[in-house]
Amino acid sequence: MTDLPVENIIASTRYWLSQTVIGYNFCPFARREFVRNTINYTVSSSNSIEPVLYELVDELTTLEQNPNIETILIILPQGFNSFDDYLDLVDYSNQLLERLEYTGVYQIATFHPDYCFDGLETDDPANYTNRSPYPMLHILREASLDRALDNYDDPESIPENNIKLAREKGGATFKDILKRSLKTKPESL
Repeated sequence: MTDLPVENIIASTRYWLSQTVIGYNFCPFARREFVRNTINYTVSSSNSIEPVLYELVDELTTLEQNPNIETILIILPQGFNSFDDYLDLVDYSNQLLERLEYTGVYQIATFHPDYCFDGLETDDPANYTNRSPYPMLHILREASLDRALDNYDDPESIPENNIKLAREKGGATFKDILKRSLKTKPESL
């Protein structure tokens, strides 16, 4: 559980986005939305799966009603420190998307401080492509993602390029960014 103000949690997330996701171009489409300020940051006070799923429904409704919001990050600063517990939430979230018939409309990208891709060692720097200061669910509009991918040469190479770059830079580089992100204050952005 964190006692940090919501503004500090968002500032940490924005710092991580700017320094890691955008700074290392892990997502070639993030810069545009970051600069245009079309990312909605929602800090959840929930610490268990069911209330987060209700919040997910609320955020899907927000996207439906606000075409000017491109993407939403649901930041989960408490209750999902265990990567396995977080993965359970991800499974339920994807089932909920399917049940609400949002498959093909929205998708959920996943980020967690202890993210570990299946088949990789926990200390493999490649995991930092999805490691964030807090657990979070990233809701993306499929149509926007498809348009962005249509305008990107060789989109299939993105994950492989990210893994290569993360390993070249090393885990210490990304650990340092995460450590600094947690000390970021709203006024420093």
